[in-house]
Amino acid sequence: MAVSDARLGQIAARFAELEARLASGTLEGEGFVAASRDYAELEPVARAARAVQVMRAELASLAALEEPDAEMRALAEEEMHSLRSLLPEAERTLAIAMLPRDSADVRPAMLEIRAGTGGDEAALFAADLFRMYERFAAEQGWKVEVISANASELGGFKEVIAHVAGQGVFARLKFESGVHRVQRVPVTESGGRIHTSAATVAVLPEADEVDVAIEDKDIKIDIYRASGAGGQHVNTTDSAVRITHLPTGLVVTQQDERSQHKNKAKAMQVLRTRLYDLRREQAQGAEAEARRALVGSGDRSERIRTYNFPQGRVTDHRINLTLHRLPEVLAGPGLGELIDALTAEDQAKRLAAMDD
Repeated sequence: MAVSDARLGQIAARFAELEARLASGTLEGEGFVAASRDYAELEPVARAARAVQVMRAELASLAALEEPDAEMRALAEEEMHSLRSLLPEAERTLAIAMLPRDSADVRPAMLEIRAGTGGDEAALFAADLFRMYERFAAEQGWKVEVISANASELGGFKEVIAHVAGQGVFARLKFESGVHRVQRVPVTESGGRIHTSAATVAVLPEADEVDVAIEDKDIKIDIYRASGAGGQHVNTTDSAVRITHLPTGLVVTQQDERSQHKNKAKAMQVLRTRLYDLRREQAQGAEAEARRALVGSGDRSERIRTYNFPQGRVTDHRINLTLHRLPEVLAGPGLGELIDALTAEDQAKRLAAMDD
């Protein structure tokens, strides 16, 4: 998708206007916040547009050059050849920068992992996935805070919910939602047979009170005594909280904190995020499905990836990509390669749709 010179000029003018407004010192409060946000969003587009402008101008200048000296003419032609080879990639970078943004991309995320089919082995795999995301988050400089966890007897997770905060969290993790499958010999298997287990991952953009207002009349709050695995009491006070959102039927429970107040606050945070995700899906509708068709709908019933331990490979079924570096993926760095590939496929799909 080639961007016209006129459009490049418009981008440059708009960016210069924002720079001048922010430098003027006349903006305050919400006006300054809005202008700063617009500047941050436009900056990568303006930078990419400037690179294209410079290349096109240099090409035009070299093409118009009337140089009688043969040696100088040869140098100019060599420079033109180099610019022509670099320009398409610069134009593609600009086109990607200009793609419509998902407004949720810049948000923190709620990461939910639940053991699926496979009993204890599925719970152990859920814990492996959680550690993978923890390591990846550490590489990105993100902060992971466990909101609630339901541990299994062998040290796995039947369910774990965590808050992930940092730069561009949802943009990087949003394609991780779905069913993750593992093929390996479980620690509980004495015969050495390979078993297949699964865990579901959900990545939801975090909502705040401005996004989702929850009225008291729409929720039912139950307070009860928290208990751990095997019925052991976590404490002896009624501190666990169950919140039911009556209009949707969504239920959130929280008992990890000893304080009823803290449990309620965390439960409300999770409920608000799930409601925001539900409303986002309803608002985006068919358009979102079409845009995300190539890399999956994000439906948590959809199998998206297989981790095969005997063969040391990870296969992402949405883009038919296999990496024979399972330990590296579980350690974090390899996961980044998978995420980059998924992001590139999504960008290519959207660019093609814009060309059509």
